[in-house]
Amino acid sequence: MNVSDPIADMLTRIRNASRARHAEVVVPASRTKREIARILLEEGFIADVQEDHEGARQVLRVTLKYVDGKAPVVSGLKRISKPGLRVYARKTEIPRVLGGLGIVIVSTSQGIMTGAKAHKAQLGGEVLAYVW
Repeated sequence: MNVSDPIADMLTRIRNASRARHAEVVVPASRTKREIARILLEEGFIADVQEDHEGARQVLRVTLKYVDGKAPVVSGLKRISKPGLRVYARKTEIPRVLGGLGIVIVSTSQGIMTGAKAHKAQLGGEVLAYVW
């Protein structure tokens, strides 16, 4: 299947799987998706990420995390910068999500990182997504 926005597809798969209380979700792998999954793992929004092969293609198996086995830790994922409308932020304009309770995923010249790390490194870039 041809997907015009693979990052939005990944976020939608995670959002739908967490709402349906699935244990894991399979996402086609790419370098950008690996970095986003790594950030979600470091920030405690998902339990585990593993690379796997399904036939000839590489996939990421994202194990979802739940509070007390019921409520999903990821309550919201929103794609901000889209292929039709790119959104950039200067180092002083990096947004905060829910007053600091969520995270911003930013693509900078030094790689993909959270908004807090980009602010600390004094880097701006493309605002990829909000996670809360």
